[in-house]
Amino acid sequence: MYNQLASLKMEQQVEFLTKRLIQMESYNGTAGELDKANYLLEIIGSFPYFQAHPDHVWKQTLDGDKRINVWAFLQGNTNKKETVIYHAHVDTVGIEDYGNLKGIAHDPDKLMEFFQSYEGDEEARNDALRGDWMFGRGSLDMQSGISIHLVNLLYYMHHREKLEGNILILFNVDEENQHVGIRGALNELVRLQQDRGLTYKAAINNDFISPLYNGDEAKYVYCGGAGKLLPCFSIIGREAHVGESLLGIDPTLIASEINRSINQNFSLAEKLDNELVLPPSCLFMKENKQSYDVQTPVSIRMYFNYFIYKKTPSDVLASLKKIAQAACTKIENELAANYLAFRKANMLPERSINWKTDVMTMQEYMDYLTASGKEPEKLLNSLLARLPEDLDDRLKAFELVEALQQLDPEKKPRVIIFFATPFLPSNTLQEDDKSVYLKEALQEVLQEAEEEYKEAFPLRGYFPYLCDGSFLAFHGDQAEIEAVEANFPGMNALFPLDLEKMSSLNIPALNIGVYGKGGHKWTERVYKPYTFQTLPLLIRKVTERLLSL
Repeated sequence: MYNQLASLKMEQQVEFLTKRLIQMESYNGTAGELDKANYLLEIIGSFPYFQAHPDHVWKQTLDGDKRINVWAFLQGNTNKKETVIYHAHVDTVGIEDYGNLKGIAHDPDKLMEFFQSYEGDEEARNDALRGDWMFGRGSLDMQSGISIHLVNLLYYMHHREKLEGNILILFNVDEENQHVGIRGALNELVRLQQDRGLTYKAAINNDFISPLYNGDEAKYVYCGGAGKLLPCFSIIGREAHVGESLLGIDPTLIASEINRSINQNFSLAEKLDNELVLPPSCLFMKENKQSYDVQTPVSIRMYFNYFIYKKTPSDVLASLKKIAQAACTKIENELAANYLAFRKANMLPERSINWKTDVMTMQEYMDYLTASGKEPEKLLNSLLARLPEDLDDRLKAFELVEALQQLDPEKKPRVIIFFATPFLPSNTLQEDDKSVYLKEALQEVLQEAEEEYKEAFPLRGYFPYLCDGSFLAFHGDQAEIEAVEANFPGMNALFPLDLEKMSSLNIPALNIGVYGKGGHKWTERVYKPYTFQTLPLLIRKVTERLLSL
């Protein structure tokens, strides 16, 4: 591969590699992830520096050898330990959205021809006619990003004198699902830090950016990433025959009120200047009945996508508990009022009925059971080993929580709130001297680049979508670490995440992204003039400035 690249100009190298990588399938969770990672290993291994230093390129096995991360270390022309990480993810989403065009989803040229005459999306058609966009699955997310890192690795291999430190490459798998690649990479980052004495200045991801509104041409640079929680609600009611439904507590009523109070409620979104913030979204709501009968539902499960920025998981948990308590109180009052109306209409005698539903966090429920003389931790560990392997990890968490009812001496209607996979901490530059110094240097570079490239590079604190950079630091204290783990059933098995290790690494996470449109859509395309020509140079400027600090 090196011989094919050596004679090409920089932008030609990026385009050549991007097209080759698009043509290879690497859908998340398929054998293609492994195939592409091995292909990247071969490409890097063909570079002369790595021919001379074969121990500087290696693979890290994951998932019992089912997938791998690819690593490469380029030592600068000094013995300095300061290191900048380049990272990008290998996997892509699938091609179901391409419909009858699945056969050409990995053929940029044929897709270009199709969109040039496609009248269903005028913007995509105009972009295709211009000829400076590359279409195809992974073109934007993020085979072009991988290609830029490869081309810059190749450049610095021939210009090591420009590096006052080192470049560490990480091409990881599974960004689009459970983030197994970057979570597994934490161990390797710590090992390299200890064995080679490396000091990580920052990690540069180039996950995609897109216009935020019509006419937006800014190329946003991010010095962090938004976090994500998946708060879950296991709602246990009191069943009743439909002929006596007013005597029960229907969990669907509680779930509906909780959903109405949280789903798309922008008042729950954090208010941050110059940042794109998003409200919570309901991703799942389902009661437990498997077939028809005339019994009201016993329980319901629901979970939300919840972006976090400056809020901590404990903040979110406390807020959601208050919302759930208010929802339960409202339903309690409505049920009481409805039963009173029913009793009066049918001239029935008074009857003492309790419609109260308790709201507890997972940690509170575990503490309550332990104080009752039970062993909830023992039950969870026993059940974890027996859960079906192919069961969705979120449903496994619900199974664990609901199994605790076996130990509950009161068997009361309850709402149990907990976290499930995935969990991405928010990660942005803090207020310490080191971060302030880094941010000032980054702003200087971007100002210089604006003048040179005639582009606008607004600096923002949080990449607004999910990215692997979130796992490179954790800014919570020990109490916050314990709170997350206590409210995340089966965390060590379902989503192993060493928060203490992340806190120790504390790597600033930058995103200087490839530019395009239609990410995760069949119109996915990357803008070649900026991505293939300007972006590699911008990343070099940032790299050299970071290593000179």
